[in-house]
Amino acid sequence: MTERGNVYMTQHNRTEEGLTQLGAQNTRYPQEYTPSVLETFENKHPGNDYFVKFNCPEFTSLCPITGQPDFANLVISYVPDRRMVESKSLKLYLFSFRNHGAFHEDCVNIIMKDLIALMEPKYIEVWGRFLPRGGISIDPYCNYGKPGTPWEAVAWQRLSGHDQNPQWVDNR
Repeated sequence: MTERGNVYMTQHNRTEEGLTQLGAQNTRYPQEYTPSVLETFENKHPGNDYFVKFNCPEFTSLCPITGQPDFANLVISYVPDRRMVESKSLKLYLFSFRNHGAFHEDCVNIIMKDLIALMEPKYIEVWGRFLPRGGISIDPYCNYGKPGTPWEAVAWQRLSGHDQNPQWVDNR
């Protein structure tokens, strides 16, 4: 085993956490939607509530009707419980939408549900800010708070107050 930072790697690029993508050479990018590439690792601070935020400004998917590409800045924020998503596996997972035909609203809900199933976070939200096509931009937002926890109420508060001050869009 060799040490790379705080992660110990074997000859097969598998960490103590079971991560296979992190540090792997010759990464293969999925050509079809596949949540199976997602990997997790242990949250070292499960007693602390804190946000982890991913900004994905190059998210792409396909319109299921026309087959034309859709581009978005996708923002994923979550409060971890015991498991956290590994960022390289998340990148590969999001890349798998590149050839996947789904409406914008479907994409953000699929992503959120896959991440909930993967790591059972205390709270998660996914916001897709899609570039305009045909003169209209669509910005779907979804969230989830673990039932029976204070995060369930936070989810409702954030959803009901979401986008009360919409951003100005400049498409020059």
